[in-house]
Amino acid sequence: MSANSKKRWMIAVVGALVLAPLSFVRAEDLGKQQERLQNSRAVLEDSLNVPEGIPHQLLDKAHCVVVIPSVVKAAFIFGGDYGRGTMVCRTGADQRGPWGAPAMYALEGGSVGFQIGGQATDYILLVMNERGVNSLLHSKVKLGGDVSVSAGPVGRDLSADTDVYLRSEILSYSRSRGVFAGVSIEGSTLRPDNDGNRALYGHEVSASDIVRNGEVSTPPSGRELVALLDRTSPRLVS
Repeated sequence: MSANSKKRWMIAVVGALVLAPLSFVRAEDLGKQQERLQNSRAVLEDSLNVPEGIPHQLLDKAHCVVVIPSVVKAAFIFGGDYGRGTMVCRTGADQRGPWGAPAMYALEGGSVGFQIGGQATDYILLVMNERGVNSLLHSKVKLGGDVSVSAGPVGRDLSADTDVYLRSEILSYSRSRGVFAGVSIEGSTLRPDNDGNRALYGHEVSASDIVRNGEVSTPPSGRELVALLDRTSPRLVS
């Protein structure tokens, strides 16, 4: 082997050794997002199928659904970790089309840390109108401040106060220890998880481009979640 050939070979080997850890990190990050999408589908499916679950007539009026599986409460108390999941929105004019590709989101801090200390809790948020959607697409929003949020009603029979719930931009629910209920998460914040979106789609893409502009298609790991929403609530009901 000539000196030049040996030099090129050594450069190639060193380059491969440098890039290998980065490839492993990217694969690990992608795997986390794929797992979150699969867990989100399981959480939503369970929450729709229990008798005291999310009323289907409210889901039919929702523009988007946010699912944050397995938020660990103790981390919030000390300002450490946070919950990460996904938001899926209806597509088309006036959001009356099928459900689109998922955008990854993060739920942080606030009152959620003091609900059921130390227990992993799943959260589901229904985004009920256009203003709520627009608020969530571009920056971190404070729930109960930047957008109105209420504990959502449960069960198949809604009360006469349904209009009160529909005036809220977001309805929030939680599931912990097998108990599903509407829960207030005022004071928490919700934001696009830009790192999660980059890991899932392999390049920089904003939540707005995913939800509004249709710049990506639903990844295989998110198809069951989107199919569940299409099957359960195929069109927006005004």
